[in-house]
Amino acid sequence: MAMSERKVRIAQLSCGPDYSGVQKEINEAAASVNADIFYPDLTLRDIKRNYKDFGLDVRSGDLKLAIARAVALVEGAIDADAVFITTCFRCAEAAITRNELRNYIHENSDLPVVSYSFTERTTAGTLLTRMEALTTIARRKALLARQTQVGMTLGVDSGSSTTKAIIMQDNEVIGTGWRPTTDVLQSADEVIELALEEAQVQMSDIEAIGTTGYGRYLIGDKINADLVQEELSVNSKGAVFLADCQTGFSTVIDIGGMDNKAISVLDGIPGTFTMGGICAGASGRFLEMTAKRLGVDITELGPLAMKGMGDSVPMNSYCIVFGTQSLVNALAQGHSKEDVAAAACHSVAEQVFEQQLQEVDIKDPVIMVGGSSLIQGLVRAMGDLLQTEIVVPPYSQYIGAVGAALLSSGYVEQKKESKK
Repeated sequence: MAMSERKVRIAQLSCGPDYSGVQKEINEAAASVNADIFYPDLTLRDIKRNYKDFGLDVRSGDLKLAIARAVALVEGAIDADAVFITTCFRCAEAAITRNELRNYIHENSDLPVVSYSFTERTTAGTLLTRMEALTTIARRKALLARQTQVGMTLGVDSGSSTTKAIIMQDNEVIGTGWRPTTDVLQSADEVIELALEEAQVQMSDIEAIGTTGYGRYLIGDKINADLVQEELSVNSKGAVFLADCQTGFSTVIDIGGMDNKAISVLDGIPGTFTMGGICAGASGRFLEMTAKRLGVDITELGPLAMKGMGDSVPMNSYCIVFGTQSLVNALAQGHSKEDVAAAACHSVAEQVFEQQLQEVDIKDPVIMVGGSSLIQGLVRAMGDLLQTEIVVPPYSQYIGAVGAALLSSGYVEQKKESKK
């Protein structure tokens, strides 16, 4: 069986999914990416020893078992390709254990690991991107570690708000396309045509194609893509390439229109990562609403925020409804548009910091990508919170398309070899 097709063994460390009915959703998500979920087997003696050695005092028997299994994985007593840690989001003890186990495995092994806090309504669809990222890292480390792009390749990113296309040739971007996402296939056709026109090439000149984003499967089928890939590994690769830091540690932050991604990257390969956010108030959608409320285009929000001081403006974007209410109240109280814009940017950055960045090992350089990285006020607010200089690379808004074009170049070489 080819490396890209082999089954991936994912060790599950968890508390509660069986009782809540979520386990079948986990199994379904894993099966959809050709992976097997399994619980590592241990003897009672090993469980007691491993739990004691770890040194975290918990009351739950399931959490004690999860700790013991984590130690066995790190020691190499259990054969696994990746690790999935999941606990109920309502349990504080479980949240502490989940974070400790994720950091422990990440720091003491080369196993890709992702953690998730589930609710009774968690579905296989919700888990799919995380499972896909886990299996990608396990199967394609060599592909993710490549540092050069060869040939002429096309990357298409079908996002929730915008669709982007990038054409690359021998490590250089030569064509771009950008359109709002309306009809998925039509938007893809438009951005591809724009990129081809800018690059002054024909579709027949393209040697490999990669797709990513929400519409990646639909577009991939239509244009016969060589690589159809989830956003986490694609965005990681694109970010470190554009920021010229493909070796060593880095942190990638992508505040999107619907969800956010925070990824710890080592040598171009994602390690720990978080996705989502409790509410759209912590996403780019809230900033779009802010711009609309202030009567400016989203491209004007960043410069407006840079002129303002948001400290005196109470803003709560934990919930997008409350955030909108805060906007209305602030303007009614006479706060300037500049100060309100600055406060909105700080609020979104703060929510991402509190909800997601606590679960990622933040290491410089911190790279912001995606369309929101062009909002200077948001970049400044994130830098202030993290007390570091944020890197915004060129073509940052095309990050998914760049990553897809980069990774698909691995197929250029395969095709040339197959023709010999």
